Amino acid sequence: MPSARPTTVRDLRRTNRSRTLWELYLHGPLTYQGIARAAHVSLATVSNVMCDLLRIGCVAEVGSEESNGGRPRGLFHIDPRSGHVIGVDVSETTVRVELFDLGMHVLASHRSRTSNVRLGPDEVIDHVISGIDAVMAESGVEADEILGVGVGVPGLVEREDEGAVVYDQSIGWGALPIERMLRERTDLPLVVDNGANTLGQAERWFGAAAQSENAIIVLLGAGVGASIVATPGTDARSFAGELGHTTVVAGGRDCVCGANGCLEAYAGADAIVARYDYLTGRERAANPREVEERLVGILGGAARGSVTDSTDGSTCDPAAVEVVGELVDYLGVGLGNLVNLFTPEKIVIGGWLGHALPDQVLPLIREAIGRNALARPFQRLEVVRADLGRDAVALGAATLPVAEFLRSGGVARRASIAASA
Repeated sequence: MPSARPTTVRDLRRTNRSRTLWELYLHGPLTYQGIARAAHVSLATVSNVMCDLLRIGCVAEVGSEESNGGRPRGLFHIDPRSGHVIGVDVSETTVRVELFDLGMHVLASHRSRTSNVRLGPDEVIDHVISGIDAVMAESGVEADEILGVGVGVPGLVEREDEGAVVYDQSIGWGALPIERMLRERTDLPLVVDNGANTLGQAERWFGAAAQSENAIIVLLGAGVGASIVATPGTDARSFAGELGHTTVVAGGRDCVCGANGCLEAYAGADAIVARYDYLTGRERAANPREVEERLVGILGGAARGSVTDSTDGSTCDPAAVEVVGELVDYLGVGLGNLVNLFTPEKIVIGGWLGHALPDQVLPLIREAIGRNALARPFQRLEVVRADLGRDAVALGAATLPVAEFLRSGGVARRASIAASA
Protein backbone atom coordinates (compact mmCIF):
# COMPACT_ATOMS: atom_id res chain seq x y z
CA MET A 1 0.00 0.00 0.00
CA PRO A 2 1.12 3.60 -0.48
CA SER A 3 3.12 4.67 2.56
CA ALA A 4 3.60 8.40 1.96
CA ARG A 5 1.27 10.62 3.98
CA PRO A 6 -0.87 12.76 1.63
CA THR A 7 -0.29 16.52 2.03
CA THR A 8 -2.82 18.02 -0.41
CA VAL A 9 -6.32 17.22 -1.61
CA ARG A 10 -4.81 15.99 -4.87
CA ASP A 11 -2.37 13.74 -2.96
CA LEU A 12 -5.22 12.37 -0.85
CA ARG A 13 -7.28 11.63 -3.96
CA ARG A 14 -4.38 9.81 -5.59
CA THR A 15 -3.66 7.85 -2.40
CA ASN A 16 -7.29 6.72 -2.18
CA ARG A 17 -7.24 5.70 -5.84
CA SER A 18 -4.05 3.75 -5.23
CA ARG A 19 -5.50 1.94 -2.21
CA THR A 20 -8.58 1.05 -4.18
CA LEU A 21 -6.58 -0.25 -7.14
CA TRP A 22 -4.27 -2.34 -4.92
CA GLU A 23 -7.20 -4.04 -3.22
CA LEU A 24 -9.02 -4.70 -6.49
CA TYR A 25 -5.90 -6.00 -8.17
CA LEU A 26 -4.72 -8.38 -5.48
CA HIS A 27 -8.02 -9.31 -3.79
CA GLY A 28 -10.77 -8.57 -6.29
CA PRO A 29 -13.42 -8.82 -7.42
CA LEU A 30 -14.86 -6.71 -4.59
CA THR A 31 -18.00 -4.74 -3.86
CA TYR A 32 -17.87 -1.07 -2.85
CA GLN A 33 -18.36 -2.20 0.74
CA GLY A 34 -15.53 -4.74 0.44
CA ILE A 35 -13.18 -2.10 -0.95
CA ALA A 36 -14.03 0.31 1.87
CA ARG A 37 -13.27 -2.33 4.52
CA ALA A 38 -10.05 -3.53 2.91
CA ALA A 39 -8.67 -0.08 2.05
CA HIS A 40 -9.81 1.49 5.36
CA VAL A 41 -11.67 4.34 3.68
CA SER A 42 -15.27 5.49 3.79
CA LEU A 43 -17.96 4.23 1.44
CA ALA A 44 -18.38 7.79 0.14
CA THR A 45 -14.68 7.90 -0.71
CA VAL A 46 -14.90 4.59 -2.54
CA SER A 47 -17.89 5.84 -4.50
CA ASN A 48 -16.01 8.95 -5.64
CA VAL A 49 -12.85 7.03 -6.49
CA MET A 50 -14.68 4.29 -8.37
CA CYS A 51 -16.56 6.87 -10.41
CA ASP A 52 -13.20 8.13 -11.70
CA LEU A 53 -11.74 4.67 -12.27
CA LEU A 54 -14.82 3.45 -14.13
CA ARG A 55 -14.80 6.58 -16.29
CA ILE A 56 -11.21 6.13 -17.43
CA GLY A 57 -11.64 2.37 -17.91
CA CYS A 58 -9.26 1.05 -15.23
CA VAL A 59 -11.95 -1.07 -13.59
CA ALA A 60 -15.09 -2.82 -14.74
CA GLU A 61 -18.15 -4.42 -13.17
CA VAL A 62 -17.77 -8.19 -13.47
CA GLY A 63 -20.83 -9.53 -11.61
CA SER A 64 -22.86 -9.14 -8.45
CA GLU A 65 -23.42 -10.72 -5.05
CA GLU A 66 -26.56 -11.00 -2.97
CA SER A 67 -27.02 -8.56 -0.09
CA ASN A 68 -29.03 -8.94 3.09
CA GLY A 69 -32.51 -8.03 1.90
CA GLY A 70 -31.46 -5.34 -0.55
CA ARG A 71 -30.49 -5.14 -4.16
CA PRO A 72 -27.55 -7.27 -5.34
CA ARG A 73 -24.22 -5.51 -4.92
CA GLY A 74 -21.99 -5.04 -7.93
CA LEU A 75 -18.61 -6.78 -8.01
CA PHE A 76 -15.71 -4.86 -9.56
CA HIS A 77 -12.25 -5.78 -10.73
CA ILE A 78 -9.34 -4.32 -12.66
CA ASP A 79 -10.21 -4.42 -16.36
CA PRO A 80 -7.49 -6.63 -17.89
CA ARG A 81 -7.96 -4.85 -21.23
CA SER A 82 -7.08 -1.44 -19.81
CA GLY A 83 -3.35 -1.87 -20.34
CA HIS A 84 -0.52 -4.25 -21.13
CA VAL A 85 2.89 -4.89 -19.63
CA ILE A 86 6.04 -6.69 -20.76
CA GLY A 87 8.25 -8.82 -18.54
CA VAL A 88 11.85 -9.69 -19.41
CA ASP A 89 13.94 -12.40 -17.76
CA VAL A 90 17.63 -11.89 -18.48
CA SER A 91 19.68 -14.86 -17.29
CA GLU A 92 23.34 -15.58 -17.95
CA THR A 93 22.53 -17.49 -21.15
CA THR A 94 18.89 -16.80 -22.06
CA VAL A 95 16.51 -13.88 -22.53
CA ARG A 96 12.78 -14.56 -22.18
CA VAL A 97 10.28 -11.81 -23.03
CA GLU A 98 6.53 -12.10 -22.37
CA LEU A 99 3.65 -9.69 -22.96
CA PHE A 100 0.67 -9.69 -20.55
CA ASP A 101 -2.63 -7.95 -20.14
CA LEU A 102 -3.41 -6.52 -16.70
CA GLY A 103 -4.95 -9.84 -15.69
CA MET A 104 -1.40 -11.24 -16.16
CA HIS A 105 -2.53 -13.52 -18.96
CA VAL A 106 0.33 -14.23 -21.38
CA LEU A 107 -0.55 -12.90 -24.82
CA ALA A 108 2.82 -13.50 -26.48
CA SER A 109 6.16 -15.04 -25.54
CA HIS A 110 9.64 -15.04 -27.07
CA ARG A 111 12.80 -16.80 -25.95
CA SER A 112 16.30 -16.36 -27.31
CA ARG A 113 19.26 -18.40 -26.20
CA THR A 114 22.99 -18.38 -26.78
CA SER A 115 25.30 -21.32 -27.23
CA ASN A 116 28.05 -19.23 -25.63
CA VAL A 117 29.08 -19.72 -22.03
CA ARG A 118 27.67 -16.28 -21.12
CA LEU A 119 25.75 -13.51 -22.88
CA GLY A 120 27.75 -10.33 -23.45
CA PRO A 121 26.27 -6.87 -22.65
CA ASP A 122 25.56 -5.86 -26.25
CA GLU A 123 24.08 -9.30 -26.94
CA VAL A 124 21.78 -8.89 -23.94
CA ILE A 125 20.47 -5.56 -25.23
CA ASP A 126 19.95 -6.98 -28.73
CA HIS A 127 18.00 -9.97 -27.36
CA VAL A 128 15.82 -7.80 -25.12
CA ILE A 129 14.90 -5.38 -27.91
CA SER A 130 14.27 -8.13 -30.48
CA GLY A 131 12.15 -9.95 -27.91
CA ILE A 132 10.05 -6.85 -27.21
CA ASP A 133 9.53 -6.32 -30.95
CA ALA A 134 8.60 -9.99 -31.37
CA VAL A 135 5.94 -10.12 -28.64
CA MET A 136 4.37 -6.85 -29.75
CA ALA A 137 4.18 -8.11 -33.33
CA GLU A 138 2.74 -11.47 -32.24
CA SER A 139 0.10 -9.93 -29.96
CA GLY A 140 -0.79 -6.94 -32.13
CA VAL A 141 -0.46 -4.64 -29.10
CA GLU A 142 0.69 -1.13 -30.00
CA ALA A 143 3.36 0.81 -28.12
CA ASP A 144 0.85 3.30 -26.68
CA GLU A 145 -0.98 0.40 -25.00
CA ILE A 146 2.11 -0.69 -23.05
CA LEU A 147 2.23 0.61 -19.46
CA GLY A 148 5.85 -0.39 -19.13
CA VAL A 149 8.57 -3.00 -19.45
CA GLY A 150 9.97 -4.75 -16.37
CA VAL A 151 13.41 -6.28 -16.70
CA GLY A 152 14.80 -8.88 -14.28
CA VAL A 153 18.59 -9.22 -14.41
CA PRO A 154 21.32 -11.15 -12.56
CA GLY A 155 23.50 -9.16 -10.20
CA LEU A 156 23.17 -6.08 -8.03
CA VAL A 157 20.98 -3.28 -9.37
CA GLU A 158 21.61 0.31 -8.32
CA ARG A 159 19.75 3.45 -9.39
CA GLU A 160 22.13 6.12 -10.64
CA ASP A 161 21.78 9.35 -12.63
CA GLU A 162 21.63 7.47 -15.92
CA GLY A 163 19.11 4.95 -14.58
CA ALA A 164 19.54 1.39 -13.39
CA VAL A 165 23.08 0.02 -13.48
CA VAL A 166 23.80 -3.70 -13.08
CA TYR A 167 26.88 -4.84 -11.19
CA ASP A 168 27.71 -8.50 -11.68
CA GLN A 169 31.36 -9.45 -11.47
CA SER A 170 30.56 -13.16 -11.78
CA ILE A 171 29.32 -12.70 -15.36
CA GLY A 172 31.98 -10.22 -16.37
CA TRP A 173 29.65 -7.36 -17.31
CA GLY A 174 31.28 -4.91 -14.91
CA ALA A 175 29.07 -1.87 -14.33
CA LEU A 176 26.47 -2.23 -17.07
CA PRO A 177 24.25 0.87 -17.59
CA ILE A 178 21.45 -1.35 -18.82
CA GLU A 179 18.66 1.21 -18.54
CA ARG A 180 20.54 3.83 -20.56
CA MET A 181 21.46 1.24 -23.20
CA LEU A 182 17.85 0.08 -23.48
CA ARG A 183 16.49 3.64 -23.63
CA GLU A 184 18.69 4.24 -26.65
CA ARG A 185 16.68 1.50 -28.41
CA THR A 186 13.14 1.95 -27.06
CA ASP A 187 10.98 4.74 -25.62
CA LEU A 188 8.79 2.37 -23.62
CA PRO A 189 8.83 3.00 -19.83
CA LEU A 190 11.40 0.77 -18.12
CA VAL A 191 11.80 -0.67 -14.62
CA VAL A 192 14.87 -2.82 -13.85
CA ASP A 193 15.42 -5.06 -10.83
CA ASN A 194 17.31 -8.15 -9.77
CA GLY A 195 15.81 -11.36 -11.20
CA ALA A 196 15.52 -13.05 -7.81
CA ASN A 197 13.55 -10.03 -6.63
CA THR A 198 11.16 -10.23 -9.57
CA LEU A 199 10.66 -13.94 -8.89
CA GLY A 200 9.99 -13.03 -5.27
CA GLN A 201 7.43 -10.41 -6.19
CA ALA A 202 5.57 -12.85 -8.45
CA GLU A 203 5.46 -15.48 -5.70
CA ARG A 204 4.32 -12.85 -3.16
CA TRP A 205 1.51 -11.57 -5.35
CA PHE A 206 0.27 -14.77 -6.94
CA GLY A 207 2.15 -17.78 -5.61
CA ALA A 208 3.57 -19.70 -2.69
CA ALA A 209 4.47 -16.62 -0.60
CA ALA A 210 1.13 -14.83 -1.06
CA GLN A 211 0.04 -15.25 2.57
CA SER A 212 3.50 -14.75 4.09
CA GLU A 213 4.69 -11.55 5.74
CA ASN A 214 8.23 -12.78 6.23
CA ALA A 215 9.59 -15.06 3.53
CA ILE A 216 12.67 -15.85 1.51
CA ILE A 217 12.22 -16.81 -2.14
CA VAL A 218 15.23 -18.64 -3.54
CA LEU A 219 16.17 -18.74 -7.22
CA LEU A 220 18.21 -21.81 -8.17
CA GLY A 221 19.60 -21.95 -11.68
CA ALA A 222 22.94 -21.22 -13.27
CA GLY A 223 23.38 -18.93 -10.26
CA VAL A 224 21.84 -18.78 -6.80
CA GLY A 225 19.86 -15.75 -5.62
CA ALA A 226 17.29 -14.82 -3.03
CA SER A 227 14.52 -12.28 -2.50
CA ILE A 228 14.10 -11.45 1.16
CA VAL A 229 10.75 -10.09 2.37
CA ALA A 230 10.77 -8.94 5.97
CA THR A 231 7.89 -6.45 6.11
CA PRO A 232 4.12 -7.03 5.91
CA GLY A 233 1.71 -5.63 3.36
CA THR A 234 0.76 -6.24 -0.26
CA ASP A 235 3.23 -3.59 -1.43
CA ALA A 236 5.98 -4.72 0.92
CA ARG A 237 9.41 -4.00 -0.47
CA SER A 238 11.84 -6.85 -0.70
CA PHE A 239 15.54 -6.76 -1.37
CA ALA A 240 17.72 -9.05 -3.40
CA GLY A 241 20.38 -11.01 -1.58
CA GLU A 242 23.43 -12.37 -3.38
CA LEU A 243 22.96 -15.69 -1.64
CA GLY A 244 25.15 -17.44 -4.18
CA HIS A 245 28.13 -15.39 -3.11
CA THR A 246 27.94 -16.04 0.60
CA THR A 247 30.68 -18.33 1.86
CA VAL A 248 29.74 -21.89 2.82
CA VAL A 249 33.27 -23.39 2.83
CA ALA A 250 36.20 -21.32 4.04
CA GLY A 251 38.93 -21.53 1.42
CA GLY A 252 36.73 -23.73 -0.73
CA ARG A 253 36.22 -24.03 -4.48
CA ASP A 254 36.97 -21.11 -6.78
CA CYS A 255 33.85 -19.14 -7.65
CA VAL A 256 33.23 -17.21 -10.87
CA CYS A 257 33.03 -14.03 -8.78
CA GLY A 258 36.71 -14.39 -7.87
CA ALA A 259 36.20 -15.48 -4.25
CA ASN A 260 36.48 -18.97 -2.77
CA GLY A 261 33.90 -21.22 -1.14
CA CYS A 262 30.78 -19.39 -2.39
CA LEU A 263 27.47 -21.28 -2.32
CA GLU A 264 27.19 -20.87 -6.10
CA ALA A 265 30.43 -22.85 -6.50
CA TYR A 266 28.58 -25.80 -4.94
CA ALA A 267 24.86 -25.27 -5.68
CA GLY A 268 24.83 -23.54 -9.07
CA ALA A 269 23.94 -25.65 -12.11
CA ASP A 270 27.45 -25.50 -13.59
CA ALA A 271 28.99 -26.55 -10.28
CA ILE A 272 26.65 -29.50 -9.80
CA VAL A 273 27.30 -30.83 -13.30
CA ALA A 274 31.05 -30.25 -12.99
CA ARG A 275 31.09 -32.23 -9.73
CA TYR A 276 29.17 -35.09 -11.36
CA ASP A 277 31.49 -35.10 -14.37
CA TYR A 278 34.49 -35.28 -12.03
CA LEU A 279 33.05 -38.25 -10.10
CA THR A 280 32.15 -40.15 -13.30
CA GLY A 281 35.20 -39.18 -15.36
CA ARG A 282 33.04 -37.61 -18.06
CA GLU A 283 34.16 -34.77 -20.29
CA ARG A 284 32.93 -31.40 -19.01
CA ALA A 285 29.64 -30.10 -20.45
CA ALA A 286 30.47 -27.80 -23.34
CA ASN A 287 27.70 -25.16 -23.16
CA PRO A 288 24.69 -24.02 -21.08
CA ARG A 289 22.23 -26.19 -23.00
CA GLU A 290 24.30 -29.28 -22.35
CA VAL A 291 24.62 -28.33 -18.67
CA GLU A 292 20.85 -28.10 -18.31
CA GLU A 293 20.21 -31.37 -20.13
CA ARG A 294 22.85 -33.20 -18.12
CA LEU A 295 21.57 -31.77 -14.84
CA VAL A 296 18.06 -33.01 -15.55
CA GLY A 297 19.55 -36.47 -16.03
CA ILE A 298 21.51 -36.21 -12.79
CA LEU A 299 18.41 -35.28 -10.82
CA GLY A 300 16.50 -38.12 -12.44
CA GLY A 301 19.27 -40.57 -11.52
CA ALA A 302 19.18 -39.42 -7.92
CA ALA A 303 15.38 -39.61 -7.79
CA ARG A 304 15.46 -43.30 -8.70
CA GLY A 305 17.30 -43.99 -5.47
CA SER A 306 17.56 -42.48 -2.03
CA VAL A 307 19.56 -39.26 -1.79
CA THR A 308 20.61 -40.34 1.69
CA ASP A 309 21.86 -43.81 0.69
CA SER A 310 24.19 -44.14 -2.26
CA THR A 311 24.21 -47.96 -1.93
CA ASP A 312 20.68 -48.33 -3.24
CA GLY A 313 20.58 -51.00 -5.99
CA SER A 314 21.18 -50.73 -9.69
CA THR A 315 18.22 -48.51 -10.51
CA CYS A 316 19.85 -45.37 -9.15
CA ASP A 317 23.00 -43.52 -10.19
CA PRO A 318 25.37 -43.50 -7.17
CA ALA A 319 27.28 -40.45 -8.46
CA ALA A 320 24.01 -38.58 -8.94
CA VAL A 321 22.90 -39.54 -5.43
CA GLU A 322 26.19 -38.27 -4.01
CA VAL A 323 26.02 -34.99 -5.92
CA VAL A 324 22.43 -34.25 -4.92
CA GLY A 325 23.23 -35.16 -1.31
CA GLU A 326 26.07 -32.62 -1.37
CA LEU A 327 23.73 -30.02 -2.90
CA VAL A 328 21.29 -30.55 -0.03
CA ASP A 329 24.08 -30.13 2.54
CA TYR A 330 25.40 -26.90 1.04
CA LEU A 331 21.93 -25.41 0.67
CA GLY A 332 21.37 -26.30 4.31
CA VAL A 333 24.38 -24.19 5.29
CA GLY A 334 23.49 -21.22 3.08
CA LEU A 335 19.79 -21.16 3.92
CA GLY A 336 20.45 -21.93 7.58
CA ASN A 337 22.46 -18.71 7.74
CA LEU A 338 19.52 -16.78 6.28
CA VAL A 339 17.14 -18.33 8.79
CA ASN A 340 19.36 -17.15 11.64
CA LEU A 341 19.57 -13.64 10.13
CA PHE A 342 15.94 -13.08 9.08
CA THR A 343 13.83 -15.72 10.91
CA PRO A 344 11.48 -16.28 7.94
CA GLU A 345 8.27 -18.24 8.30
CA LYS A 346 8.67 -19.70 4.82
CA ILE A 347 11.40 -20.47 2.30
CA VAL A 348 10.17 -20.86 -1.27
CA ILE A 349 12.44 -22.77 -3.68
CA GLY A 350 12.13 -21.59 -7.29
CA GLY A 351 14.09 -21.10 -10.49
CA TRP A 352 14.43 -23.71 -13.20
CA LEU A 353 16.75 -25.85 -11.09
CA GLY A 354 14.48 -25.50 -8.06
CA HIS A 355 11.55 -26.80 -10.09
CA ALA A 356 13.62 -29.69 -11.42
CA LEU A 357 14.50 -30.98 -7.94
CA PRO A 358 12.82 -34.33 -7.11
CA ASP A 359 9.94 -34.06 -4.63
CA GLN A 360 11.79 -35.97 -1.94
CA VAL A 361 14.61 -33.40 -1.90
CA LEU A 362 12.64 -30.53 -0.36
CA PRO A 363 12.10 -32.23 3.04
CA LEU A 364 15.81 -33.09 3.04
CA ILE A 365 16.70 -29.44 2.41
CA ARG A 366 14.57 -28.47 5.40
CA GLU A 367 16.34 -31.07 7.54
CA ALA A 368 19.71 -29.72 6.40
CA ILE A 369 18.62 -26.18 7.29
CA GLY A 370 17.69 -27.47 10.73
CA ARG A 371 21.23 -28.75 11.24
CA ASN A 372 22.56 -25.24 10.64
CA ALA A 373 19.88 -22.92 12.05
CA LEU A 374 18.99 -22.01 15.60
CA ALA A 375 16.20 -24.17 16.97
CA ARG A 376 13.69 -21.41 17.74
CA PRO A 377 13.52 -19.73 14.30
CA PHE A 378 13.69 -23.15 12.62
CA GLN A 379 10.62 -24.46 14.49
CA ARG A 380 8.12 -22.44 12.49
CA LEU A 381 9.93 -22.69 9.15
CA GLU A 382 8.13 -24.13 6.13
CA VAL A 383 10.06 -25.05 2.97
CA VAL A 384 7.96 -25.27 -0.18
CA ARG A 385 8.39 -25.31 -3.93
CA ALA A 386 7.51 -22.15 -5.86
CA ASP A 387 4.04 -22.21 -7.40
CA LEU A 388 4.53 -20.27 -10.61
CA GLY A 389 6.89 -22.37 -12.70
CA ARG A 390 10.22 -21.65 -14.30
CA ASP A 391 8.93 -18.60 -16.21
CA ALA A 392 8.06 -16.70 -13.03
CA VAL A 393 11.00 -14.28 -13.32
CA ALA A 394 9.43 -12.76 -16.45
CA LEU A 395 6.02 -12.69 -14.76
CA GLY A 396 7.53 -10.98 -11.75
CA ALA A 397 9.35 -8.50 -13.97
CA ALA A 398 6.03 -7.62 -15.58
CA THR A 399 4.59 -6.81 -12.16
CA LEU A 400 7.16 -3.99 -11.77
CA PRO A 401 5.30 -1.61 -14.14
CA VAL A 402 1.99 -2.92 -12.75
CA ALA A 403 3.13 -1.84 -9.28
CA GLU A 404 4.02 1.62 -10.65
CA PHE A 405 0.54 1.82 -12.16
CA LEU A 406 -1.13 0.84 -8.88
CA ARG A 407 1.02 3.15 -6.73
CA SER A 408 0.19 6.07 -8.99
CA GLY A 409 -3.53 5.48 -8.60
CA GLY A 410 -3.81 4.69 -12.30
CA VAL A 411 -2.00 7.87 -13.35
CA ALA A 412 1.18 6.15 -14.57
CA ARG A 413 -0.26 5.20 -17.94
CA ARG A 414 0.76 5.78 -21.54
CA ALA A 415 -0.26 9.26 -22.66
CA SER A 416 -2.79 8.24 -25.29
CA ILE A 417 -4.58 5.95 -22.81
CA ALA A 418 -4.68 8.54 -20.05
CA ALA A 419 -5.87 11.39 -22.25
CA SER A 420 -9.42 11.15 -20.93
CA ALA A 421 -8.40 10.96 -17.24
